[in-house]
Amino acid sequence: MLDRLQALADRYEKLSELLCDPDVAGDAKKLREYSKEQSDLQETYEAFTEYKSVVEQYEAARVMQNEKLDDEMKELVKMELEELTERKAELEERIKVLMMPKDPNDDKNVIVEIRGAAGGDEAALFAADLYRMYSKFADAHGWRTEIMDVNMNDLGGFKEIIFMVNGKGAYSKLKFESGAHRVQRIPTTESGGRIHTSTSTVAVMPEMEDFDIEIHDNDIRVDTFCSSGAGGQSVNTTKSAVRVTHIPTGIVATCQDGKSQNSNKEKALQVLRARIFDKMQQEEMEKYGAERKSKVGTGDRSERIRTYNFPQSRVTDHRIGLTLHRLDSVLNGDMEEIISALTIAAQTEQMDKGEYAGV
Repeated sequence: MLDRLQALADRYEKLSELLCDPDVAGDAKKLREYSKEQSDLQETYEAFTEYKSVVEQYEAARVMQNEKLDDEMKELVKMELEELTERKAELEERIKVLMMPKDPNDDKNVIVEIRGAAGGDEAALFAADLYRMYSKFADAHGWRTEIMDVNMNDLGGFKEIIFMVNGKGAYSKLKFESGAHRVQRIPTTESGGRIHTSTSTVAVMPEMEDFDIEIHDNDIRVDTFCSSGAGGQSVNTTKSAVRVTHIPTGIVATCQDGKSQNSNKEKALQVLRARIFDKMQQEEMEKYGAERKSKVGTGDRSERIRTYNFPQSRVTDHRIGLTLHRLDSVLNGDMEEIISALTIAAQTEQMDKGEYAGV
C-alpha cells in the first residue's frame, strides 16, 4: 500500500511539473488531460502527505518519550502521542477509502427514470413524490434538473418521467437509488381510510457522451409524432415529439417535452445512449457469471429497496437495515444520511474484499 501511495505522490508531483511546461500549456488536449488526472489524485496525495508528516511527528515524540524529562514534559509528550495515534488511525482509514477503485462514471451527470408500478394511480402519484424528492436533493447540491420526457395521469401523477441531473458527482450520489420503492399510506382516492401499498421503480444511469457510446445513423430509426399530455390529449399539432429506435438492440427512447423536434431528438439520443450502456453493463456482468438482479425489477411489491411508511413517518432502506423516523424531511430532499450510509456500506464491502486501486 505504501509503495502504491508513494508512486501516486510521485505521479502527482510530476503532473505539477508538466502543467508548468509551456508545451503542455499550449496543448489544450494535454492540459485538460493532465489537469483532470491531477485533480483525481489530489485528495489522496494530500491525505498521504499529511499521513507522512504525522508519522514523522509520532516517531519524534516516541524518541522524546525515552529521554529524561520532567513530569510536566512527560505529560505533554504523552498527550501528543495520543493525539498523533488517533490522527494516524483516521488518516489510514481515509486513505484506504481513497485508494479503492473509483467508478469511472461517478463524476458524470445522470439520467433518472421513474415509473409508477404496482398500485395504479397511487403508484403514479408516488412517482411524482419521488421526482420532487430527487429534484430537491439536486437543488441542495447546486445541480440542475431537466425533464426529458413525461407521461402524466389525470391526477397529476407520473406514469413515467425521465429527467437528467446535471452536476459533478451526481452519479456517485444517486447510483444506489435504482430499484423498487414502496409506499404505504392512505391514498387520496381511498374513501374508506385504508392503508394501501404501492410501488414505483427508479433507474439511474450515467449520461454517455458520443465518444462513450457511438451510434451510427444507419443503426437508428427516427419517428416523429404529435406530443400528447395527460389523458392522451394532443398538446400541439406539429410533429415535435421524437421516438428513436436502436435497430441492433431494439432499445427505444422517446422525448416530447420540448417544442423543438431537434431538441427532442437530441434528448432522446441521450436517453438511448444511457440505456444502451446499461444493457451492455448487464450483459457483461452476466457473461462473467456475476449474480445480478435487475436494477428496476418488475415493480412488484416484494421487490423493494426502500419503504416509505406514512402512518409511522418511517423510511427504511432494506439493503442496509437503516430506518429513519423523519419521512417528511427525506421526501423534501434530505437524503444525505441514507446516501452516505449506502456509500459507506459499499466501501466497507470493497475493503473486506481487499479491493484497492493501483497507480
